[in-house]
Amino acid sequence: MIILDNPYVSPLLEDTVAKKSYPVLNNEMARSLSKFDMMNVLSDEAAVDLLKGEKNPQLYSNSENAINWISTHLNFSELPQKIELFKNKAEFRRLLKEIYPDFYFFESGFDSLSTLDTEKIRFPVVLKPCVGFLSMGVYIIRDAEEWSDVIKNLRDDIEKFRGQFPTEVVDASSFIVEELINGEEFAIDAYFDKDGKPVILNIFKHPFSDETDVSDRVYFTSGEIIKSNHDRFESLLSQIGSLAQLRNFPLHMEVRVDGERVVPIEINPMRFAGWCVTDLAYFAYGIDVYEYYFEQKTPDWEKILKEKGSEFYYFTIAEVPVSVDKSMIREVDYDGFLKNISHPLEVRKIDYRRHPILAIVFAKTDDYSEMSNILKKDMRDFIIIR
Repeated sequence: MIILDNPYVSPLLEDTVAKKSYPVLNNEMARSLSKFDMMNVLSDEAAVDLLKGEKNPQLYSNSENAINWISTHLNFSELPQKIELFKNKAEFRRLLKEIYPDFYFFESGFDSLSTLDTEKIRFPVVLKPCVGFLSMGVYIIRDAEEWSDVIKNLRDDIEKFRGQFPTEVVDASSFIVEELINGEEFAIDAYFDKDGKPVILNIFKHPFSDETDVSDRVYFTSGEIIKSNHDRFESLLSQIGSLAQLRNFPLHMEVRVDGERVVPIEINPMRFAGWCVTDLAYFAYGIDVYEYYFEQKTPDWEKILKEKGSEFYYFTIAEVPVSVDKSMIREVDYDGFLKNISHPLEVRKIDYRRHPILAIVFAKTDDYSEMSNILKKDMRDFIIIR
């Protein structure tokens, strides 16, 4: 079954749900879609009955906003506990202790952060909400002086995104402080099949503009990225799946790679890449990730990659800078932003008055510098203020 929810349902997801008649929860988001009448919708009661009848039911949501429904209606199953295991970053680190016994981290309440003894903190560290989404509330802190500055401004920063997501998705009451993981960052969309075997549907590389950047501006994939990383990421997923006993479980995993060392940053449960940017697999490799999960398909990577050259497929998230008062935006110069993209494949304009994003663009390029250029763009250059 699929739970469709805010903030965004892509055309590909909507089309697949309607065409394949996968069971869909009858909720406000589903009813707002143009193809609702073509969907196989279920009431809350029918959905619970369907899922109760299976030991490891196939469930997917495009949004972590659905966690509340799952916790409320599926508390007879193991799903709420498994979701919490990954959604709560401190619980996740405790799970991984068996694989990474020396990894440094600790948990702190929001109000206790300002009184921590910085001499006991092993800088550099990353500070982030135990329950978070995108890069909201994430800070790289290299010394005690930076710690003081971040904590001083933290309350104001948190207030800027509080209320945009439910507490099941973003909760700033508790934070995790953990060692800064060095290396290149990657993200993986995958699922565990009915037998507990991990199936990788896409691998993205996540570049940054500099060492302090924590944004989600650009992710890209290529044949070389898949070839070089598939087997080692699959091996790590197998270890995690064994620890958590995962079956019929979709996820989005982020890792850092430093030489041969692969360390997970986080795992987002019950979904692939957020805001439907998981659709990059379709543009790059013809993989409909929703169909692959529900029909238990495995990509034939050898065949798929034979047809690929050295090109890159990427998505860029054009975010609203936190310094911009959205109520003062008169218009957005989308055409100006798109001039930086040589081959746009799909442009999704987002209601920036409701969300912290201006647009999501899927694109193709042969030139890596195109993505580097977009990484460094100041989005204020494309926002016209009243």
